[in-house]
Amino acid sequence: MTLTLVIPVYKEHLRLEHSIRQIVAFMSEEEAQGVEVDVVFVDDGSPDASAMVINTLIADREDPRMRLLRYEVNRGKGFAVRTGILAAGGEWILMSDADLSTPLQDWRKLKAALDAGADIACGSRAVRGSRIGKPPPIHRRVLSRIFNLLVHLAGVHGFRDTQCGFKLFRAEPAKILFERLRTRRFAFDVELIAMARDLGYRVVEVPVRWDYSGHSTVKVFSSGGRMLVDLMILAMRRCLFGRSA
Repeated sequence: MTLTLVIPVYKEHLRLEHSIRQIVAFMSEEEAQGVEVDVVFVDDGSPDASAMVINTLIADREDPRMRLLRYEVNRGKGFAVRTGILAAGGEWILMSDADLSTPLQDWRKLKAALDAGADIACGSRAVRGSRIGKPPPIHRRVLSRIFNLLVHLAGVHGFRDTQCGFKLFRAEPAKILFERLRTRRFAFDVELIAMARDLGYRVVEVPVRWDYSGHSTVKVFSSGGRMLVDLMILAMRRCLFGRSA
């Protein structure tokens, strides 16, 4: 079995060494269980030393299973994840945030859902069985509730948490969906889930563990406004050109 871990990176240089240590340990754990893991980091035009830190740590470990893709201009998390997914070679593809807010070991919970017939398993912080360690501050919880209401208005129903950055895909549907993906920034998850359902793929939510890392590139006003615009564009496009447009 082969698993590709895709990690979008933007201004993460302070936490990368710790995260990579955890990733290396995870790779060893999975190898012992017969799973070959490779990792694709995608630096989304970080203005800091993120790319240099990743390249240095990869070079130090001399591990060909870890590689970095990078472009100079920031294009958004959706674009970064799309870049990594389309470059992935594993039969399973796991998307995870760089801060590893959800322990990588929880991928087994998502894999159980795929083994049961799902095509995409989305980690969720809002369904029964999920465990929140350190919660986010109140203003982020309020933003999350507002965003979920807008998600429903955009036509995605029955999902409690579209934005958790921990998702597992079968490779074939992942390639098809991300090839079509248009939303480049934080609302890309909503388009992804809506499109997957439109095309007949089975998408499920799976409870996971999650801790607020204390660092996020989602800014309440600027990012929140952009997410609102993206959701409006998505809703209009689906209304005018059909559900899978």
